[in-house]
Amino acid sequence: MAIRQLPPNLVNRIAAGEVVERPASVVKELIENAIDAGATRIDIAATGGGLSLIRVVDDGAGMNAQDLVLAAERHATSKLSDDDLTNILTLGFRGEALPSIASVARLNIQSRARGATEAFEVAVEGGRKAPRKPAALNEGTRVEVRDLFYATPARLKFMKTERAETAAITDVVKRLALAQPAIGFSLAVGDTTTLRLEPCPPGLLDHALTRLGRILGQDFVKDALPVHFSRNRITLEGFAGLPTLHRPNTLHHHLVVNGRPVRDKLLTGTIRAAYGDLVPAGRYPMLVLFLTVPPDEVDVNVHPAKTELRFRDPNDIRSILIAAIRAALASAGHRATSSLAQAALQRMAPGNGDQNVQRYIWDDARPATPNGFTDQAQAPHAQLGAPSADMRGHDMSPASEDALYPLGAARAQVSDTFIISETGDSLVIIDQHAAHERLVYERLKRAFTNGGIARQMLLIPEVIELEPGAAQHIAAAAPELERLGLVVEPFGPSAIVVREMPALLGTCAIKPLISDLADEVAAEEGSGLLAKRLDHVLSTMACHGSVRAGRRLTPEEMNGLLRDMETTPFTGQCNHGRPTYVELKLTDIEKLFQRR
Repeated sequence: MAIRQLPPNLVNRIAAGEVVERPASVVKELIENAIDAGATRIDIAATGGGLSLIRVVDDGAGMNAQDLVLAAERHATSKLSDDDLTNILTLGFRGEALPSIASVARLNIQSRARGATEAFEVAVEGGRKAPRKPAALNEGTRVEVRDLFYATPARLKFMKTERAETAAITDVVKRLALAQPAIGFSLAVGDTTTLRLEPCPPGLLDHALTRLGRILGQDFVKDALPVHFSRNRITLEGFAGLPTLHRPNTLHHHLVVNGRPVRDKLLTGTIRAAYGDLVPAGRYPMLVLFLTVPPDEVDVNVHPAKTELRFRDPNDIRSILIAAIRAALASAGHRATSSLAQAALQRMAPGNGDQNVQRYIWDDARPATPNGFTDQAQAPHAQLGAPSADMRGHDMSPASEDALYPLGAARAQVSDTFIISETGDSLVIIDQHAAHERLVYERLKRAFTNGGIARQMLLIPEVIELEPGAAQHIAAAAPELERLGLVVEPFGPSAIVVREMPALLGTCAIKPLISDLADEVAAEEGSGLLAKRLDHVLSTMACHGSVRAGRRLTPEEMNGLLRDMETTPFTGQCNHGRPTYVELKLTDIEKLFQRR
């Protein structure tokens, strides 16, 4: 077959396959055009999942009669004044969106230039342009796209349900609204307005959090940590969620580069590295970050949808992101997400959780209660027993000095696992093992960074029997383990002898620790254990060197643990990313008992 030049209409349809993947792609392109036109208000409407109708109305600069005719032509744009692709200051610049949309749908554009007295209209159906004519419109532009993909019916087979396509449109509008807090947005689905956002005053960190709360929810607002970092010509601002506020995917990673929402693998991986072990495996934090870089330092002409970027110095961007996020997280200290308390209270509220428990607590009919509680309730009231050995001599009054601290004063220990403490306005439940594990971990990291982990010699060296392969792994890693305060030597083909232990671990069980460390060493074949898996190894050591569940603590030990948590960063979650405590406000507890 001979090579031939493709006709313009077919070229546009091929381009539409890249730019117009689904209705949400059309919405994205039209909103970006409105933003580039300087709009302060953008109203979006969609019916039939966007396949029947998409309408975008803005109050931007508008177009005169000549520009309106050119707007639907391929590679016609007003956004590259000097033909310099290294200095792109707008969201769009290719000049492909409108002709691509017009080639597969019925497109109608009405526009009135700012300061003009007349408005004009152009219609294009399946790539065929009708003559320009007058229209009635205020300053700005109104774009309607009807019967999307009517000219390429095969594409309709690949569309999802109306609900799914509407959800994709909503997501696009929310992401662009997050990226442009100074612009007002509204979205109508059918006859219902599902989203309305007023413009935010200038000042991202001061005013944009209100909009973020409307889109991401109030949990994010309560747990958002301000981020601000500047170096050279690069600025990073925004909000990072507490590590205990996480989701099962990266949909709540909102990254904005020079006003453009992006999904970039480099940035997503960097966020994960910044949070590190503060978030559980398979979970992802919530955050909104605005990165401003000089236009010549970033290439946005990488992907037709312009959602991927290429940075001139990706290592510099990565270091800025990690430094800024870690600084914000460190400022949070021991804080944990407030949504944990709400989730716990909801499980205890009527209609949730164990129905037997709910009936016992709430049902006025007082049915037979489980576990023999009825017989106990009918028995004569006995005197309260003496305080347990845990609490003898402890000041139980609410006004005790410890109650003034953020995590309050220890009041009891439950199942030798959970500490119950009281503040001036809340009850705090602490997982003693998870909390102490994080404390030991942070101490180990700090000691290693500051010159080495102190060691203590065992009075009697301990011989540990292992699988032959595991013993060899430990023996091979002995020089690196010694830097972590653990001195071991080979002892035959399937054993090692432990002579010194990190002093921070106290009297922990040595064999389980060595067995777990053998797995860590095996996971990193060859040398480089400390360079590649330092955090994992220290976390394993901390887990074995911390207070175990089931150990009874004295009041002094419990309060000492709480005070250490308050002064050590990241103690709101353990080494595996799980929360270390839940704080229940007394007002919420009173509501559970219908006292409010």
